Amino acid sequence: MRLAFILGEIGSGLRRNVSMVVSVILVTFVSLTFVGAAGMLQMQINQMKGYWYDKVQVAIFLCSEGSTAAGCASGPVTAEQQASLNALLESPAVSQYVNDFQFESKEEAYNHFKDQFSNSPIVDSVTPDQLPASFRINMKDPEKYQIISETFSSQPGVETVIDQRQLLERLFSVMNGASLVAVSIAGVMIVCAILLIATTIRLSAFSRRRETGIMRLVGASKTVIQLPFILEGVIAAVIGAALASATLWAVAHFFLGEFMSQQYPDTAFISSGQTLILVPALLILGASLAGISSLLTLRRYLRV
Repeated sequence: MRLAFILGEIGSGLRRNVSMVVSVILVTFVSLTFVGAAGMLQMQINQMKGYWYDKVQVAIFLCSEGSTAAGCASGPVTAEQQASLNALLESPAVSQYVNDFQFESKEEAYNHFKDQFSNSPIVDSVTPDQLPASFRINMKDPEKYQIISETFSSQPGVETVIDQRQLLERLFSVMNGASLVAVSIAGVMIVCAILLIATTIRLSAFSRRRETGIMRLVGASKTVIQLPFILEGVIAAVIGAALASATLWAVAHFFLGEFMSQQYPDTAFISSGQTLILVPALLILGASLAGISSLLTLRRYLRV
């Protein structure tokens, strides 16, 4: 009987405040979508790190015309210097850190450059002589990059030694910044959702002040009086969280899984299944925000 009464009160409250309930759903949906997007972005960053860090190379760029590095004081790298560098890479002292390596000539570097920037007008202004030859090294342990750098940076004919992870870190820093922006926007939207939920519960309680007054007079408990109002906010917030979860799944499945993965087949994107990890967190967060906001509002407004 009591359960039927509470369910009836919930249905009545939802019908009386349809517009406000829809507003709560939409605001919760938007705010939790930003929260989930930040979570997805962090998952994508971790996925890309795990994928690319195993593939990145250490590049030893050799001196070319116009190089101003200290090791290039004698001019472009000579055949003897190149052979010496090759022998050093094959020596036991260095080879223990190296999986394999390959030499990339200026012509090969130019061809790779044209492939990477095929749609850019900069290709027309670059010639093979402007690009340095290099040794490309695959490390057994990428964390040991510093050993290669210290060994080769001072060698004659070497302009610079670059760990490609440094370039990736810049990309990941930008992505982390975007994640922080998403979290910041989500925080603002969550505050809006809390205020809107509180307003909705207050209006619902005001519209039923006569019923709650009668319930006080007949000795109804705090739980019986407050529970319908709390559940109204929780139901609206959970619906918004469910919509946010469905949106994130759709983005991962259709945009990342079907579109982006085809456009960039060499990049590891998160799957739609991985986004399901976020669903319980979003549902719990939405329900918790609504429950706490509703309870605090009712204690202040109903004073029960």
